[in-house]
Amino acid sequence: MNILLIGSGGREHALAWGLARSPKLSQLSIAPGNAGTARLGQNVPISAENLSELAEFARREKIDLTVVGPEAPIVAGIRDLFERENLRIIAPTQKVSFLEGSKVQAKAFMHKHGIPTARHASFESYEDAQKFARTMQTPLVIKADGLAAGKGVAIAHSHAEAEQILTDFMIAKKFGEASQRIVIEEFLVGREFSLFVASDGVSWKLLGTAQDYKKLLDGDRGPNTGGMGSISPVPWLTEQMLHETVQKIVAPTFAALRAEHLSYEGILYFGLIWTERGPYVLEYNVRFGDPETQVLVPRFDFDLLELYGAIAERRLNDFETKLKPISAVCVVLASGGYPEHYEKGFLIEGLDALTDPNVLIFHAGTALKESRVVTSGGRVLNVVGLGASVSEARERAYAAIKQIHFPKMHYRTDIAARAT
Repeated sequence: MNILLIGSGGREHALAWGLARSPKLSQLSIAPGNAGTARLGQNVPISAENLSELAEFARREKIDLTVVGPEAPIVAGIRDLFERENLRIIAPTQKVSFLEGSKVQAKAFMHKHGIPTARHASFESYEDAQKFARTMQTPLVIKADGLAAGKGVAIAHSHAEAEQILTDFMIAKKFGEASQRIVIEEFLVGREFSLFVASDGVSWKLLGTAQDYKKLLDGDRGPNTGGMGSISPVPWLTEQMLHETVQKIVAPTFAALRAEHLSYEGILYFGLIWTERGPYVLEYNVRFGDPETQVLVPRFDFDLLELYGAIAERRLNDFETKLKPISAVCVVLASGGYPEHYEKGFLIEGLDALTDPNVLIFHAGTALKESRVVTSGGRVLNVVGLGASVSEARERAYAAIKQIHFPKMHYRTDIAARAT
């Protein structure tokens, strides 16, 4: 099959790695890709958000199936455009993308259908939001309504801090239009995890669990990021807890979509928290997670391209989504200054010296400059260790990191340190 993969991050390199292992793959194009994906297929210099050019490329190159990595083109309606052009694509429709594209609408959906989530209120007025925040017990959570690259959630530990966050979001427009509307919700105490589900619009199948590390610094300190590491499976999540999550959240979500006459085709990512009252939804995402994909795909004991084919042809019910009984730990190497201001263009050294078959390097913010790999983004590399146990996977990841160097390289030293 001739496949087009859209995106340029660590998630897309992991997906490209999974697709490249399929005997059914004849050609892989990645738009726009990175220095890592260039080794697995052909990078195409088209932005993930340039929908018309992507459709033109798919038509011209006779692409059999397009796979979408990031959320922005999904929310912008790439599925709808490709369908109008009779081009096959794996992505939810724009109509159902509100699950990630609007925190306000997603919360209303959960509330309407009785899906467990934090108590909340939504606001377009800065003054009303301030008044409501002062009535809430702290800590409280403030979320930008729209897409904010995983950084539109802030925890206020005092009312003064809540006031500053609301000012940043709604007055200073920190996230532009995305933070013109906001959600204020109660702070839930528990342990966070992610659950990934494939759906073909008729059937759905679990793809596995992961836990990510959102804070920049060790000890879960510092600002939120797109993710500084991840682990799969989630060691503390029992089969009974997973069963309860499916019964209380996953199955009701798909039942609610059917009740709303919404067909969901693609990957649905449940951002969850396990509390003393059981599982609650923190957020939905309409695609694979990043950096969770980097620890999920290496555990897939099935052909990733065949999974996408089963979704496209609505035969997911007969597809077995089996996982390898191994652990995977991902540590993100970031540019100094991320998630704010950082420099690009630094030479990355040591990648060719890595020989451990149980270590995978998934590129994110990288580029090729005169055939050499240089930094080109905030999150630069994903170092994934695989092992029979979490500790073994973790040791392999950190041993590999010692061989990689670029100026101002930053990473957390405590990923999966207290995983159980």
